[in-house]
Amino acid sequence: MQTTSIIISRRTENWQALSSKFNKVGIVGLPPLAVIRFLNDRQIEIHDLDALLVTEDMDNASAYLPKVYCAILRTVVLNAISLRLDAIFIDVGPGKCDSAFHVAEILADTLPIPVIRTENLDNQGFGYPICLSNMALTQKFLDIVEGVKSADPRPAILPTCEPTAGYWGVPPRDFSILSLFPDSTHIYGWTRCMENKTPGAGDLEYHYNPDVPTVFFAQSFCAKTALARHLARLHPQALYLDVDVTAGSSAKAKIQAFLSLTEKRSC
Repeated sequence: MQTTSIIISRRTENWQALSSKFNKVGIVGLPPLAVIRFLNDRQIEIHDLDALLVTEDMDNASAYLPKVYCAILRTVVLNAISLRLDAIFIDVGPGKCDSAFHVAEILADTLPIPVIRTENLDNQGFGYPICLSNMALTQKFLDIVEGVKSADPRPAILPTCEPTAGYWGVPPRDFSILSLFPDSTHIYGWTRCMENKTPGAGDLEYHYNPDVPTVFFAQSFCAKTALARHLARLHPQALYLDVDVTAGSSAKAKIQAFLSLTEKRSC
């Protein structure tokens, strides 16, 4: 059974009535499937505000959020104030974080457009074939992130691959680290929940394969750093890593050394 709860922020009680004026909207996290389907059916253009959409200086977000804050949410604010959007849908339920709840309030006070807070409790899984496939890790993440704009799952059937490495966590702000992993890397954690369209599925997020050398990743200053480090301690072959805005040479060297030392034969 699929359950969806929608929380309406102040000043946005009539967002569905206002939607006839929506041409471009932003989303943060994974709003409920019903919301995405509503936007898809009306052919409203969706922008994923978690992604790198503008080239503005990150310091431009400092007027609204502290510099010592999750880089993803700082990117959200930077995108929101830079793009010409008609509304923003931001998930603040168990599939995102408490910080997103506060960011939603800040954006509602800052922008002249509706900011609709949602709580995604969807529990109908659509599977995660991209996470298990044999393709470049960067492409896997691009496909998964792009998929949040559609209410439909990926139609293609992808062959699964025996994993030789694992990536657990959220999509990094800096995708350059993904090129360091072999194509036979399986994805775990919240990114797997993203592809499954169940961002609040705790059991799925906690899952990892103890037989696969795994990098446990989280953005610096994100609450998920606690879970990433905890699971890395339980895993027999793990590297815990948190990165802020961009991944420096030290972080990349750690990944390369870890994967080299734990290298397994590819599929």
